[in-house]
Amino acid sequence: MRVMGVDPGLTRCGLGAVEGRPGAPLSLLSVGVVRTPADDDIGSRLVVIEAEIERWLDEIRPDAVAVERVFAQHNVRTVMGTAQASAVAIVCAARRGLPVALHTPSEVKAAITGNGNADKKQVGTMVTRLLRLDAMPKPADAADALALAICHVWRGGVQHRLADALARARHGGAGATGTGGSGASGRTGTPGEVAAGRTDRGGSTR
Repeated sequence: MRVMGVDPGLTRCGLGAVEGRPGAPLSLLSVGVVRTPADDDIGSRLVVIEAEIERWLDEIRPDAVAVERVFAQHNVRTVMGTAQASAVAIVCAARRGLPVALHTPSEVKAAITGNGNADKKQVGTMVTRLLRLDAMPKPADAADALALAICHVWRGGVQHRLADALARARHGGAGATGTGGSGASGRTGTPGEVAAGRTDRGGSTR
């Protein structure tokens, strides 16, 4: 299963893609961050985020997209920006008919570290270990996007197979002579990190 994770945000939107299945080693496909200037208008910033997500979808060709579920915070302005970036990611995936999974931060932390209250460093450390990386992905938004993708591979893999089986049963009929089903083709693509159109392999945390 190939999953693209999106850690939504206006200033930094983390993107990460992994491939694997439950119980087997995972492979890193790509990781990066889309950056937009805080002084640009909201429309222009969302257009940049949409364009980059579309490029990733073209190159990665994931089986599913995992997006962090937005929840209420004290800073309403931050929540609004996060929700807007999240909506862009959901629309981009839905436009292609891709299944979208929304995972809460605590769900992701529990799946990756075994502790739903783990901090960002603990999540980043486990992501580094699980993907056998030489260094922790930075900024934290990038590591969080990979954690979302890993979480969905582990938790969404079974659901994906069940949904696929049900779809085949509906189209072909249980025990009927009709046939149905689908298969996934090989996919390639490793887009680099993007900072509003420029390469960026580092940066400060949110």
